[in-house]
Amino acid sequence: MTGRRATVVTRRQVTGWPAVALTAAAFTIAMLGTTLPTPLYPLYQQAFGFGELRTTVVFAVYAMGVMVALVLTGRWSDQLGRRPMLRAGLALSGLAALVFVLADSIGWLFAGRVASGLSAGIFTGTATAALVDFAPGPHKARAGLVAAVVNMGGLGLGPLIAGLLAQYAPAPLRLVYLVDLGLVAVAAFAVEVVTEPVERAASPNLRPQKLAVPAEVRDVFVRAAIAGFAGFAVLGLFTAVSPAFFGAVLHDTNRALVGVVVFALFASSMAGQTVSSRLGERRALIAGCAGLVAGMALIAGSLALASLPLLVTGAVIAGLAQGMGFRAGLTAVTVSAPAGRRAEITSTFFVVLYLGLIIPVIGEGAAARAVGLVSSGIVFAGGVAVLAIVVLALLIRGRDTTS
Repeated sequence: MTGRRATVVTRRQVTGWPAVALTAAAFTIAMLGTTLPTPLYPLYQQAFGFGELRTTVVFAVYAMGVMVALVLTGRWSDQLGRRPMLRAGLALSGLAALVFVLADSIGWLFAGRVASGLSAGIFTGTATAALVDFAPGPHKARAGLVAAVVNMGGLGLGPLIAGLLAQYAPAPLRLVYLVDLGLVAVAAFAVEVVTEPVERAASPNLRPQKLAVPAEVRDVFVRAAIAGFAGFAVLGLFTAVSPAFFGAVLHDTNRALVGVVVFALFASSMAGQTVSSRLGERRALIAGCAGLVAGMALIAGSLALASLPLLVTGAVIAGLAQGMGFRAGLTAVTVSAPAGRRAEITSTFFVVLYLGLIIPVIGEGAAARAVGLVSSGIVFAGGVAVLAIVVLALLIRGRDTTS
C-alpha cells in the first residue's frame, strides 16, 4: 500500500481522513439526536397536558446537561482516551432515544433531555478533539472547521428529520426515535473501527474543568461572550418555541415546515462559520452583531405581521450572524488565552453560551404565559438586538482606544 492510501491499516485501525469522515458521521448522529423533539413539542403538550413555560423548561434541562458534562468531563478524553468517551456519549444518546420511545408523561421528557444534554456535552469536546487528532498534520485547522460545521449540521438535521417523519409517517412520537436508535448503532460502529489516538493515562486525573477568565483576556472574553450568548439565545428560541409560534401566530401546524425552518437557521449558521474564517475575527464579529440586529428586526416584524416569509428571512440572516459571531468569538478567546489556561477559559466561554440557551428561553416561556407569544417574542427579539448593539459599541470603543 502506498503512503497516500495507507490510512486504513487493520481492523479498528482506520486513521487519517477516513477516520475524520467516520468520526464526523458519528458526531452528526449524536448531535441530531439532541434536537429531534423540536417539532414534536406541540404533540407532547397535547398528549401530556402542559403549556409553553414547561416546554421551555424541558428544553432548558438539556442545556444544563450539556454544561454539567462540559465541566465534569471536559478533559476526561485526554486521560481515558477518545473512544471510551465517545462510547459513553453514544450510550447516553441511545438511552435518551429509548426514554422518548417509552415516554408517557412529562417526567420522561425531562429524563430524556438530561440524557441528551449529557451526550452532547461529552461528544462536543471529545469528537472535536478526535477530529483534530485524526487530521493529517498540515490540516489540523481544517478539522476544527469540520467539527464546527458538523456540530451545527447535526443540530439542524434533527428537527428536519423529526418534522418530516412526524408529518408524513405513522407514530410521530415513537418512529423518529426508533430511527435514531438505528443511527446510533451506525455511529457506534464508526467509533469502533477508528484507531484510538490517545494513550490512557496511568493515573487519570478526572477533576472537574476549572472555570476562570484571567484579567488579561477579560475585554476580549466579554465581547465574545455577549455576542455568543445572544446568538445561542436565538438558537434556543427556534428550537424550543418556534412550533408554538407557527401554531399560535402563523396558524400553521405543519411539523415538516417547522423542521425546514429550524434547519435553515442551523444551515445558515454553518455558512456563517465558513464565511467567518475568511473575514477575520474583528470583521466577522462586527458583521455577526449587525446581522443579529437585522435578523431580530425581521423576526419581530414577522410576529407582528404573522408573516412566514419574514420569519424565514429573519431566521436565515440570524443564523448567518450567529455562525459568524460564534466562530469569531471562539477564535478570539482561544487565541488570546494563555496556553496553559486555554481549556478553562474555553470551557467558561461555552458555559456562558449555554446559559444563553437557558435564561432567555425560560424567560420567553414565562412572558408568553403572561402577555402572549407575539408580545413576548417581540421583546425577546429586542433584547437580543440590544446585546448585539452593546458588542458593536464595545468593538468600536476598543478600536478608538487603540488608534
